[in-house]
Amino acid sequence: MFKTKLARNILLVLGIIFLGVSFYGRVFAQGDLERKLETYLQVLDIVKNDYVEKDIDDQKLVYGSIRGMLSSLDDPYTRFVEPKAYEEMRIRMSGTYSGIGIYIGIKKDQLTVISPIEGTPAFNSKLKAGDHIVTVDGKNTKDMALEEAVSLIRGPEGTKVKLGILRPNWKEPKDFDITRAKIKINSVDSKLLDDGLAYIKLNTFENLNSAREFEKALRQARDSRGLIIDLRGNGGGLLQAAIDIGSMFIDQGVIVQTVDREGRTEKLESSGRVLWRKPTVVLINEASASASEILAGALRDNRVATLVGSKSFGKASVQNVRRLSDGSALLVTIAKYRTPNGEDINKKGIKPDVIIEIPSNEAESQASLINGKVETDDIQLQKAIQVLKSMIRTGYGG
Repeated sequence: MFKTKLARNILLVLGIIFLGVSFYGRVFAQGDLERKLETYLQVLDIVKNDYVEKDIDDQKLVYGSIRGMLSSLDDPYTRFVEPKAYEEMRIRMSGTYSGIGIYIGIKKDQLTVISPIEGTPAFNSKLKAGDHIVTVDGKNTKDMALEEAVSLIRGPEGTKVKLGILRPNWKEPKDFDITRAKIKINSVDSKLLDDGLAYIKLNTFENLNSAREFEKALRQARDSRGLIIDLRGNGGGLLQAAIDIGSMFIDQGVIVQTVDREGRTEKLESSGRVLWRKPTVVLINEASASASEILAGALRDNRVATLVGSKSFGKASVQNVRRLSDGSALLVTIAKYRTPNGEDINKKGIKPDVIIEIPSNEAESQASLINGKVETDDIQLQKAIQVLKSMIRTGYGG
């Protein structure tokens, strides 16, 4: 019925996918789905044969169809990644890439800055957590896929990108011209503070070496009386890294619960490889997301740490990366996670035990570790030190 080769190929691929559903115990009414697909294939055939522009890129049509399908799920974290963007994502996991140094996500259907990374062009340009990115080089970001935005923002070292930024208290967007640079993300920055306290800032869970670097810093702090773990501005990353780090503090217990599509709950437990049993405070803020929230929730619910700061971002979903035959990939949400006590923090975030909000006029000074020195005007950090000293005095370990 339909003449285009593209239509036949898509129907074949979809047929293979649908036949595969039976492997999961699904009863599938093939005839019903074929009838529903008929409208789509009719549109595809009309576009290929009647649209005014004759030379249409078949790959663009396929990729656009996939994105449209995924957007109907109303899940910004289930997304399609084109080959180039997927390769960049893999490079980012190595800890080095060229760009402006920024974590972004989708919040309330808007492309949003989760956090700029200290010392990067984004940080030096005064971008802030919560900024909405409305344009990238003049291109509107409404309905833009997350990985597409990442790909546009990144680029060769020394080149510029223009971001249209709308801050919550601004009436109109402002343009930020930012020069890209080589970005090297150290997973961990650490320092020994006064009074026998240790401070470890965990910048990201994306780096494959995050847990190993954290362990090294933790071992160096073994003679300290107490520990502050700073997860502020940490946009998350690998689930396994959060589990591995949590296991350094939790002897026996659940790190995180996951709930799959069938409603089945799996409890991911500590490996029991404990390296630290002394008083611990964890710093979080609105830019602490995903794996950061898993770690913070695990340490709080297992009563091995006290949380200080402001409410976290609220991303509570687990993605699996499925590489496709043409080098592209599908990031698909396979489960939702909950804290060990069963708390659902999705879109709500984790509320700290001790809440210390940063006044808007002081927000730029909240970065904690710059050139190896802890900023004394960081009121959240100062409160964390105060809480930790109190825990040491009273002998309370979490």
